[in-house]
Amino acid sequence: MENTQENPTSQNPTPAEEAARQAAEATAVQPDANPAEGAPGAAAPAGVEAALAEAQAKIAELQESFLRAKAETENVRRRAQEDVSKAHKFAIESFAEHLLPVVDSLEAAVAHSSDDLQKVREGVELTLRQLNGALEKGRVVAINPPAGEKFDPHRHQAISMVPAEQEPNTIVSVLQKGFVIADRVLRPALVTVAQAK
Repeated sequence: MENTQENPTSQNPTPAEEAARQAAEATAVQPDANPAEGAPGAAAPAGVEAALAEAQAKIAELQESFLRAKAETENVRRRAQEDVSKAHKFAIESFAEHLLPVVDSLEAAVAHSSDDLQKVREGVELTLRQLNGALEKGRVVAINPPAGEKFDPHRHQAISMVPAEQEPNTIVSVLQKGFVIADRVLRPALVTVAQAK
C-alpha cells in the first residue's frame, strides 16, 4: 500500500509531478548493482554516460571557440583603436609634406641678401604659387566670389552693406578671401554686400 502521507495536499498529482516521480524511480540505481553483470537497465546508464561525455566534449569545444573568438575580437578592437589614434596623430602628414617646399623657399629668401626689389617680388610670387599648390593638394580651396554673386551666409560674411548699382544682397567687393576644405568652410570670405534701394 502506498504511503499517502508524503504529500497530503495533492491526492491527485499533476502530470508533471507524476513524470518527475517516475523519472526519479527509473534513475534510482542500487549501490551494489554492476552493469557488467547484465542487470536489467544496464544499457541505459552506459548510453546516458556516453551522451554526457559527448555533451561535455561539445561544451569544451564551444568554450574554446568562444575564448578564441573573444580574443580575436579584442585584438581587432585594439588594432582599430591604434589605427584611429595614428590617424588622429598623423592626419596632416600629407599636407605638411606639401608645405615643406614653401618653407624651403621662404628660408632661402630670408638667407638671400638682394637689393633688387624685382627679384624679391618674383621670389615671393613663386613662393605664393607653391603655397597655393600645396593648399590645393590638401583640398583647401579659396572662396573668392566675383562682384555681383548672390550673398551666401554659409560661405560669406558680410562686413557692411553699401549702396551700389546692382541687385540687393549681392557681393560688391571681397575684403578677405575665405577657404573651404572638402566642402567645409574653414573661414568665410569677408565681403561687402549691396544694399536694398
